[in-house]
Amino acid sequence: MPGVWVFPGGSVDAADGEGEAGYRTCARRELEEEAGIGLPEDEEMLLFSRWITPEVVSRRFDAWFFLALAPAHTPPEPDGVETTEACWFEPRAALAAQKAGELTLAFPTINQLTSLLPYGTASGAIEAHRGRPVEPILPKVIGSPDQHRVVLPGDPDYPE
Repeated sequence: MPGVWVFPGGSVDAADGEGEAGYRTCARRELEEEAGIGLPEDEEMLLFSRWITPEVVSRRFDAWFFLALAPAHTPPEPDGVETTEACWFEPRAALAAQKAGELTLAFPTINQLTSLLPYGTASGAIEAHRGRPVEPILPKVIGSPDQHRVVLPGDPDYPE
């Protein structure tokens, strides 16, 4: 997503494995490749959310997002290829920058950052999500091609 701030990510390779373990391995690899942050092997990674691209979009993704604590005092470093900028943001600050037109955030990123607002610390967010089931989120586009909007599961007008 050129020009848009998103979390590091990429495709699961055959060597990553399958299922949630494969996505977790992919997340560790992509975090190191795109942001220069290597997580220790014993660092807990919690499945946080899973977003599936709406059915009307031709190039679809099934994106799995994880929460983890980065090693202390580890600045993100862009790889210069897939990422040209990298920065740590508190969720509230990133959302404020989006609102002010200083950052462009992807729709799922905005929703995930919003869901983190109740937590004062990364540890608090991880603790709150430990053991919580994660249901895939499949946004749907409703309306006409000229006037449409995206709705999420739980919205009153989400088609079943």
